[in-house]
Amino acid sequence: MRWREGRQSDNVEDRRGIGGRGLAVGGIGGVVILVVALLLGVDPRTLLSGGGGSPDPGRQSTSRPVNPEEDELKALSSAVLASTEDVWEEVFRQNGQRYRPPKLVLFTGQVESPCGLSSAAVGPFYCPGDQKVYIDLSFYRELKTRFRAPGDFAQAYVIAHEVGHHIQTLLGTMQKVDSMRGRLSERETNDMSVRLELQADYYAGVWAHYAQQKGLLEAGDIEEALNAATAIGDDRLQKESQGYVVPDSFTHGTSQQRMRWFRRGFETGDLKQGDTFNIRSP
Repeated sequence: MRWREGRQSDNVEDRRGIGGRGLAVGGIGGVVILVVALLLGVDPRTLLSGGGGSPDPGRQSTSRPVNPEEDELKALSSAVLASTEDVWEEVFRQNGQRYRPPKLVLFTGQVESPCGLSSAAVGPFYCPGDQKVYIDLSFYRELKTRFRAPGDFAQAYVIAHEVGHHIQTLLGTMQKVDSMRGRLSERETNDMSVRLELQADYYAGVWAHYAQQKGLLEAGDIEEALNAATAIGDDRLQKESQGYVVPDSFTHGTSQQRMRWFRRGFETGDLKQGDTFNIRSP
């Protein structure tokens, strides 16, 4: 992917090296604490955790040194996010709507959001509560080593998929599904989750369609995305972890489903052809 040739997004919030409840405070009080700490030469996290003594285990920072490899991944993520902003602004305008881009939060270890306290183990996620995408950059290494899905476009696919969930929020799809959850059985809830995830894959494909038109894609990029979609299919993950699959427990879709919907979005580039809900089997 020719990501170095594009612009960097202004919607990146870098919380790397900050614990889930460390410096992630807002409002005037948080600003005052930070200013006082800097003037006194004190670690702001000491004040935020209540002073001396043993720190609250739930408030310990999970900081680690930021390295050049992560800075490269940050630059890639910012460029991909900028590309999604350009594409979706254009697509929404063509459909008579206004696009509001999400923020991308980079974190280390764990992070707090309106969706709760989340660790890096959950992988990248989108939180509708604040309309932000969250990712620990170490996931990219896991994508390459554990899931055997290397490549910069595989990484771009991850961000584009999470931005796909933001598209669902802007279009009201996420809210409709959430309003139904209390009336559904566990199996039906899982089925709705699968349909949400597959639609996000479709929207990632739509983004790739326009990214190609803008000359950002290189040979082999789509194959990288399809390989990543295959690697994180529910059937493949369950087979590798427990030796068998339980279809009723799927929440993201099979490898074939994820590839099919991404490819469909890439081939059509049409926002309106990604309805995964009004068909019998997605």
